[in-house]
Amino acid sequence: MSFIRSVLHLLWMSITVVPYSLALLVVRLMGGSKQRLYRMARAWLALAVHSARPMLGIRPNIIGMDNLPTDPKQGVVLLCKHQSTYETFLMPAIMPRPLAYVFKKELLKIPFFGWAIGSLDMIHIDRSQGSRAFAKVLQQGRRLLSQGTWVIMFPEGTRIARGEVGQYKSGGARLAITAGVPVVPIAVTSARVWPRNRFAKTPGVVDVSIGPQISSEGLTQDELMRLAQEWIEKEMRRLDPEAYAASTDR
Repeated sequence: MSFIRSVLHLLWMSITVVPYSLALLVVRLMGGSKQRLYRMARAWLALAVHSARPMLGIRPNIIGMDNLPTDPKQGVVLLCKHQSTYETFLMPAIMPRPLAYVFKKELLKIPFFGWAIGSLDMIHIDRSQGSRAFAKVLQQGRRLLSQGTWVIMFPEGTRIARGEVGQYKSGGARLAITAGVPVVPIAVTSARVWPRNRFAKTPGVVDVSIGPQISSEGLTQDELMRLAQEWIEKEMRRLDPEAYAASTDR
């Protein structure tokens, strides 16, 4: 049954992304504002999240929204645990400010979805360029943060299996220090219901815990990232203790 429900949800997303993407491209050609383009893209992401509740039996449980900045001009770097595709849809849908993802340019080649995100004011990079790619992240990231857009990054770089810890990279912390903004750590337990490398989803709750802001002032990038990692991984063990107990026993 989970497989059938997963097929239906995938079909729903595949069908709905086409008109949303085409509408977004038309609005862009007509000179639509960045704010309008983002709202249109966010609407489809919210649709994907909301449809997962009746179709897959998956719903989010979100705590810590009061930890987010309330000043509309305040930039922040969100450092999020990455276990599945679910949180990439969820974060723009729940955040009160526009988000900019840092993503690899290969995603731009995906029909409709890639064309749509290429129309948005986000940061796509060529990872093969190394330091030049990260210089682009710093340059564009500072610009977006100064405008009040929040930059979201997955410090482990890729989706991590349930109960495991990836290698945290300090790029997000470096951007925060360079731009003079805080970071906000986020723990997500999406692998319980939407594990990586498995098509069928399982009904259940995705816990999302938004941590307190961590000031970047006076810290090195390694110190700042270590503080964020410590909070995220401690919170992950609180939210999903069974997964981490299992990984310890292996």
